[in-house]
Amino acid sequence: MTLYGFVRRIRRPVRREHAGTSVQLMLLSFAASVGATRLILEVTGYPRLASGELHIAHVLWGGLLLFAAALLPILFANRWVYTAGSLTAGVGAGLFMDEVGKFITQSNDYFYPAAAPIIYAFFLLTVLLYLEMRRPRPRDARAELYMALEGLEEVLDRDLEVHERQALEARLRHVAEADEAPEMARLAGALVEYLRSDAVRLAEDNPGWFEVLSRRWTAWEARWLTRRRARAMLAGGVAALGAMGLARSLPVWTAATHPERVAALLGPLVAAGRIAGGRALAWFEAWLVLEGIVGLILIVAAVALFVRREQAAVAAGRLGLMLSLAVVDLMVFYFDQFSTILLATVQFAVLIGLHGFRRRYLRPRRWEDAE
Repeated sequence: MTLYGFVRRIRRPVRREHAGTSVQLMLLSFAASVGATRLILEVTGYPRLASGELHIAHVLWGGLLLFAAALLPILFANRWVYTAGSLTAGVGAGLFMDEVGKFITQSNDYFYPAAAPIIYAFFLLTVLLYLEMRRPRPRDARAELYMALEGLEEVLDRDLEVHERQALEARLRHVAEADEAPEMARLAGALVEYLRSDAVRLAEDNPGWFEVLSRRWTAWEARWLTRRRARAMLAGGVAALGAMGLARSLPVWTAATHPERVAALLGPLVAAGRIAGGRALAWFEAWLVLEGIVGLILIVAAVALFVRREQAAVAAGRLGLMLSLAVVDLMVFYFDQFSTILLATVQFAVLIGLHGFRRRYLRPRRWEDAE
């Protein structure tokens, strides 16, 4: 086959229906892998699996898991493969990236200061990929039919439930009514007739533990989490994060009158080798200044929430949190290494809360958002 013939055989890629969920699982397992590895090594005193000249670093286990994650969708066609592959890939990537400090320094320094920001930046890039996967997509007959055919795997496994059949029929009817591809419309129509026939055996609604928790959360949210309460909780969370940012940046603004505060901050960092020159000191000052600016933005957002200026509040809050997560925390990971993992997790949670508030109360819900 010629190169031209090979290129012609490549079709436009179609995004999987649950691609966002798979990336989300990979993100969570990646973060858990890095965090658990660092915690276990810290608690156990950084042991080594070694004998003589051999040293088995956990980067090898990470590579092995990544290879297994690549093999799974090649060998098996079941839908559970995507879940298993996402979890395996996330854990493998975490073990692999955790040792990045050894492979960017000549001294194989696991504790190299830039290692933590690199790991965090890799995580942020994957978050951007996840957000891209969650963006609304146009309703294309070809893509819809791809997803419908994937959904028919439930029929093969005799696990098709009533609500799943309804969703499949709705998707196939959309394809059958489309004028862009008559052959696809005919196939979709035939599949709709098959789904409505007695040949299809429906399974009882037997939700898993995750779906049970999701339903309970949705019911609790609808009953208890009113707009007023959600606004108050978000205002409190944003205000607390803003106050923390201002408090951490206080030494910069009071350096002239209280130089001992700056010295107290700089002392441990200089001793640990985090600050060893003028450039590192400049980055340290920039970190604290940006921390204060973000803190002010978040305080403004909290006040706007309290006075019910919701649009402006959500916009300011999202801006401040994204600046903190994408810029400030990157610097914190350099100077304080992994000490800010918990704070970054809280910031992510509040950002997701602001996004959910905006989605639920400040703009109309569209069909694409229901993925």
